[in-house]
Amino acid sequence: MRTTGLFTLGAIALGVAASAVADDHEMRHHDAHQHGKVEWYIAQDNNMLLVEITAPGSDIVGFEHAPENDAQRAAIQAALEKLSSPDSLFSVNGEAKCSLVEHRVTQTLVGEEEHEQHDDHDHDHDHDHDHEGHEGHEKHEKHEKHDDHEGHEKHDEHDGHEEHEASKHGEFSAQYTFACENPQHINTVTTDWFNAFANTETIAIQALTDKGVAAGDLTKASTTFRF
Repeated sequence: MRTTGLFTLGAIALGVAASAVADDHEMRHHDAHQHGKVEWYIAQDNNMLLVEITAPGSDIVGFEHAPENDAQRAAIQAALEKLSSPDSLFSVNGEAKCSLVEHRVTQTLVGEEEHEQHDDHDHDHDHDHDHEGHEGHEKHEKHEKHDDHEGHEKHDEHDGHEEHEASKHGEFSAQYTFACENPQHINTVTTDWFNAFANTETIAIQALTDKGVAAGDLTKASTTFRF
């Protein structure tokens, strides 16, 4: 399949677009994200149009930490589904005739380990309960064999892990690849993002197309970007 290479090509093109228009720290992709501000990178490669979006978790689901209950897990899942339907979030002007050929949506609020632990929680609980009487004494003896120094090391590691987790700011990322029949007619992108994710105040766009380099901001009062 050709699609595997599209995102590699997109990463290169988007990197060029970002460096071309980043004239200060606020315009750099790797800056600490700001609540209420979403970043879009757009790059054209022949008839392909590549769009990358990075948004703070607070903009998308209202929080940036690992989910603490089923409602928050459901909110993350709903957001992933919404981001997987770009037609409801933005559109390129019709004359360009761009069609979505590939997309990828990711988030950093929920890791695979946390997801697996949540899915297996009930099973593990029952399993441990069934074997508690058989293994309890053995576990108690092993616990007593641990020296205080090792216990302190593990406690320090645990504290460090908690501090690291607390410093994280979860975010969502989406990449979309479009094939355009008339790439020379790519003129505008209009977004409905602010209706979908009301916490966003500004969308900062950086773009590189055959028309040249462009940058600008979209707001709830101004939802069309012109190349």
